[in-house]
Amino acid sequence: MENKPSETTTERLAVHECWSLLRLVSVGRLAVWVGDGPDIFPINYTTDHGTIVFRTGSGKKLEGALGDYPVAMEADGVNPETGVAWSVVIRGKAELLTKTTDVLAAFSLPLFPWQAGKKDHFVRVMPDSISGRRFSVAAPNTWWTPIQGTKPTASE
Repeated sequence: MENKPSETTTERLAVHECWSLLRLVSVGRLAVWVGDGPDIFPINYTTDHGTIVFRTGSGKKLEGALGDYPVAMEADGVNPETGVAWSVVIRGKAELLTKTTDVLAAFSLPLFPWQAGKKDHFVRVMPDSISGRRFSVAAPNTWWTPIQGTKPTASE
């Protein structure tokens, strides 16, 4: 029996669709440059007037987010009933909220960190770009390579 992958299509999402999807979840990944290389951190976030806001404590995540380089934030999801997945990426500059009015407003946002600890810094990601895609999740038999009948290499 021959596995023939079915043709899948990837739908590029409009900006307003990306924001609608980002509002459905509260966990994403923040990519930053720390020291001499990239690093990725999970974040609890919320959307706020065309931006992303998250809370964090002091450390590498905050240092990288506020460094000289732009950041990227990615969130995704899948509908288990339809098997349709999505992924949204925001690229931009992160800034620490320091004005009293901004910090007080941020306290009213629905930010619920999963990890205990002091999260006394509010960071806003101002997007330079946002992109997203939607696609059907492929069945494993369309991408899995069966090893049945293969011959081991000499070192095995």
